Amino acid sequence: MFEQTFKNIDDILHKDAGCGSELDYVEQTSWVLFLKYLDDLEKDKATAAELSGKIYSTIIAPEYQWSAWAVPKNKDGKLDHHHALTGDDLADFVNIKLFPYLKKFKANAESANTIEYKIGEIFSELKNRIQSGYNLREVINRINELRFRTHAEKHEMSHLYEGKIQNMGNAGRNGGEYYTPRPLIKTIIKVIDPEIGQTIYDGAVGSAGFLCEAFEYLKNSKELSTTDVVTLQKKTFYGKEKKSLAYIIGIMNMILHGVEAPNIIHTNTLSENLADIQEKDRYDIVLANPPFGAKERAEVQQNFPIKTGDTASLFLQHFIKILKAGGKAGIVIKNTFLSNTDNASISLRKHLLETCNLHTILDLPGGTFTGAGVKTVVLFFEKGKPTQKTWFYSLNLNRNLGKTNPLNENDLAEFVALQKTFADSENSWTVNVKDIDQNSFDLSVKNPNKKEEATLRQPQAILEEIKALDEESAQILNSILELV
Repeated sequence: MFEQTFKNIDDILHKDAGCGSELDYVEQTSWVLFLKYLDDLEKDKATAAELSGKIYSTIIAPEYQWSAWAVPKNKDGKLDHHHALTGDDLADFVNIKLFPYLKKFKANAESANTIEYKIGEIFSELKNRIQSGYNLREVINRINELRFRTHAEKHEMSHLYEGKIQNMGNAGRNGGEYYTPRPLIKTIIKVIDPEIGQTIYDGAVGSAGFLCEAFEYLKNSKELSTTDVVTLQKKTFYGKEKKSLAYIIGIMNMILHGVEAPNIIHTNTLSENLADIQEKDRYDIVLANPPFGAKERAEVQQNFPIKTGDTASLFLQHFIKILKAGGKAGIVIKNTFLSNTDNASISLRKHLLETCNLHTILDLPGGTFTGAGVKTVVLFFEKGKPTQKTWFYSLNLNRNLGKTNPLNENDLAEFVALQKTFADSENSWTVNVKDIDQNSFDLSVKNPNKKEEATLRQPQAILEEIKALDEESAQILNSILELV
């Protein structure tokens, strides 16, 4: 039922003049979903308070509650069409009264970790783009069919919402910006193997895929005590996100996975000066996929000891700095980071090898990120001891990855098994850091166990690479234009 409801909502938004893309569909569905979720949450809290003989004070004032404006009921418990707003009346209420009311929550909240603050932040950041009040009425009626009360319902909703994020990533120019393949995230988390009590951070949180999957991993890691539940809800997951749409989607995604008030802050992580990061600001684990191909302004670069316009390289400096001593990281980055010859890349590789144990590099095939068209690697490192040896694993598949044939966990099973002991194989080998060029610190992936075969490339493979390079060039050009 839920899946059909989502499809129906997309069909409604497709015919609305204010919604022109998959990104708009997800954004607009998200704010209406959020308000329905909030209504169900308040009902659950009120019931729990009543059972324990307490009185529950609602977060939302009566006239702004879902049951008052969205779905007023008649005596039979059905939608009261005489009191349910629609058309211009509904659009005016949402735009002129509801959004400004919800926006005020941010200023009045006790702290950024409260659900009240999240309400204010979300409705400060977005606008109702559904121009037709009649279309909005249809969307509300559809979303009202959804329930968030049981674990099974929340699980199904989170699964469907993830699907929408994936479609948005595929449709968007920067596919990897919104959607890191979940099999890859799950594999990174398996290797890192977090424990309850450790803090987990993603400074480029996007749709919060890393945090959601880490929550699922820890939630199922053992029988949870009451203390464990509180720890997972309030003291484990932290994130920062610059872009408004990604911030909203990340919050909603975590909520649907079961984190009630996600500790995600809407800010540009790179605007923070590295020199200002203190011990109290550091985390046990960093999991992230920072943006590829983006460029940062000169004033942002001043916050970093190694100056570069490359966003991913700035993020890597940030992640190294914000890790606690002994902390672990799994970071997705473009494979060109391993061999770039510019001074900043060389300095950053040297810094990483000297301050952290870069114990594992996972080399991923092209097409891993659907729509992004870039080759990537995953860097696994621990902070505090210099690197002596790095174990490489090159993922070689006998098929081309793409939208209809994506990466799966089975593809990465051998990597996970071999990584435990850093075993050599046809696809894996170990490099001693003292044997690499001490001037360039080049870490290029060169598998010594694989014989090069002189075979002609298939025309389709050549065309796919040309397409990927074109997309990457367009991405870089757009990033430059945004700075002008």
